[in-house]
Amino acid sequence: MKTLNLSTGFKPITTEAGELESQSFVFSGGEVHIKLSEVAEEVLITTRLNNSDDVMKLLLAVDALRRSGTKSITALIPYLPYARQDRVMVAGEPLSIKVMCNLLNSCAFEKVYVFDVHSEVSLALLDNVELITNNTLVGKVLQDHQDALLVSPDAGALKKIYKVAQAVGYTNDIVLCNKVRDVSNGKIKQITVDQHDLGGKNCFVIDDICDGGATFIGVAKELKQRNAGKVSLIVSHGIFSHGEFELAEWLDHIYTTDSIRDEASSLITRIPLAELIQF
Repeated sequence: MKTLNLSTGFKPITTEAGELESQSFVFSGGEVHIKLSEVAEEVLITTRLNNSDDVMKLLLAVDALRRSGTKSITALIPYLPYARQDRVMVAGEPLSIKVMCNLLNSCAFEKVYVFDVHSEVSLALLDNVELITNNTLVGKVLQDHQDALLVSPDAGALKKIYKVAQAVGYTNDIVLCNKVRDVSNGKIKQITVDQHDLGGKNCFVIDDICDGGATFIGVAKELKQRNAGKVSLIVSHGIFSHGEFELAEWLDHIYTTDSIRDEASSLITRIPLAELIQF
C-alpha cells in the first residue's frame, strides 16, 4: 500500500511501499485541482481537513485514483471537521456532521481512521470508520508524571477519561469539573470542581479539542484556587483560535498533536501523530 499525503509536511504514516507523488494548486477562479504523478492498486490517503479546499482536494484525489485504476483506498483523517455540530439545536440549522459524513461516504473508502473524534454520532454516520483513541498521547505525556491528577473539564468528557485512565494504568482520583452555560449566548457562567483541596498536586486536564480555550482557562482558575500545583492540558486537536496569550496566563503547558498544524511554542508541545499511530 502506498501513501498519498495531501497536506504539505504532514506525514503521520510511513508505508513500506513508499509515497505517491502529486501536484495541487488553485485556479484563479478558486477551484482546487490535483494531478497524480503515479498510481497504485492500494492507497492510504492522509490529510488535514482544515478548510473547504482541503475537503475538495480529498474528493478530487479519490476520483483521480479511481479513474487511474486504484482498487482500494483507505483514509486517515485525524481531525474530523463538523463533529461538534452533531445535532440540530434550533429549527433552520443543518445537521452538519451528517453532511460531512455523506461527502466522505461518497468516496467508498475501505476504511476511514479518525483520531479521538469529538462525538460518537460521527462514528454512527461514517461508513467503515475506525477510531484511534488518545490513549497513546496521554500515556506518552504522563510517563514522567506518575503522581499527577487527571481532570475531566466537564461531565461530557468523564466517560472517555475513565477509559483512558484504565488504558494507561492510572489509579489516582479523577477530578470532575462541571460547567454551566448561559443558553442565550453560550458563554460559561460557572465552573464547579468536586474537590476542595488538591494538595499541591500537578493536574492534567484531558479533552479532545481546544478551540478558543475558555473552558480550560476557567477550569485552570478553579483548580489553582483549590491548591493545585501546575495545571497542564492534554488535548488531541489544538486549534487555539484565540492565540496563546490568555491560555499562557493560566495553563502551565499544553500537550497536543499535529492533527491541525505543526506550530509549537514554549507553551505548546505538539507530539507528531507519527509517534502515536501504528498500522
